[in-house]
Amino acid sequence: MKTKVEILGLSFENPILPASGPIVEGLENLLDLNELPLGGLVTKTISVEGAVVKKPCIAATKHMVFNTELWSEHDLTYWVKVLPQIVEKKKKPLGISVGYTEEQLKIVIPKIQSFADFIEVSTHYNKASLESLVKCITSMTDKPVLIKMSPHIEDDLHFVETILKAGASGVVALNSFGPGMVVDLKRRSLLLGDQNGHAWISGPAIKPFALNRIANLRGHFPQVPIIGCGGVSSAEDALEMILAGADLVQILSASLINGRSAYVSIVGNLTKVMEDNRIETIQALRHTPLERKVYGKGGHPVITDKCTGCQLCVKICPFSAYIKGNPPKLDPVKCIQCGLCQSRCPVQAIEGVLT
Repeated sequence: MKTKVEILGLSFENPILPASGPIVEGLENLLDLNELPLGGLVTKTISVEGAVVKKPCIAATKHMVFNTELWSEHDLTYWVKVLPQIVEKKKKPLGISVGYTEEQLKIVIPKIQSFADFIEVSTHYNKASLESLVKCITSMTDKPVLIKMSPHIEDDLHFVETILKAGASGVVALNSFGPGMVVDLKRRSLLLGDQNGHAWISGPAIKPFALNRIANLRGHFPQVPIIGCGGVSSAEDALEMILAGADLVQILSASLINGRSAYVSIVGNLTKVMEDNRIETIQALRHTPLERKVYGKGGHPVITDKCTGCQLCVKICPFSAYIKGNPPKLDPVKCIQCGLCQSRCPVQAIEGVLT
């Protein structure tokens, strides 16, 4: 099967998984996602006590999600009760997300580890020694343990070296960005925020940061399992993340912006996008080196006969190098060959700069 991924001693029918968040909170959500064509499942982060979350806690635009969510609002007792029901009905590998302190994990891991195919550990709120934390977890389970990296980690290579030395199997990159702020102009206040007015940001806007981090990790750790996460909203995005070095791809914000049917669309488009880009299998793409070269010609833009005369290139050119018309005309003296017009053309009618 073209989309199959074999990793962590597990078989995934495709590389797409939900990321830990509200979409995987509780029994009903996970059983619903179990029926979708996802490669695997991941729970919301489980701790001893359920989180008390200030409401409202989620808002979104087309390109970003803002949230003040914490870990699961269900406590450990709830999860211990429902996990057997999920395992009984699951059709794909199940990752259980856990957190946060050593004291909490010493209680959580023994209770949940028998239900997990792999364990994901969020370090978002943990300020303790990373090495000590990972050793604590890996001493209590023989299941694969992946540590989720927050974007505020500055030395990502040292982070991975530390978790591997402590017994972790791999890494999940990245968690949401923040802290940020979401302002409500009409009310002269915040739209949402935690006790400090902070919100965390995810969605398509963060994908370039996730790609850069994943490519950096893969370049230094060629064999370490990496689950990519951050801003994926299409099959193309997912395949870019795999080319950068991810083995699997987690998605959350796309389902919050467009509904859980986004998962069906992304998985359903994988094979076609692979064919369009001459990708034989996911495994082959994963082992294709990402060249750090720019292949665009950097020449003057050429408008082809695909042009519909929409005039977008005229509107957006920073140097007013286009003259309105059908098709528009280019003033090569003003044009600096930047590529903006080609990247924004809605019908791909411009060539010569980026390609």
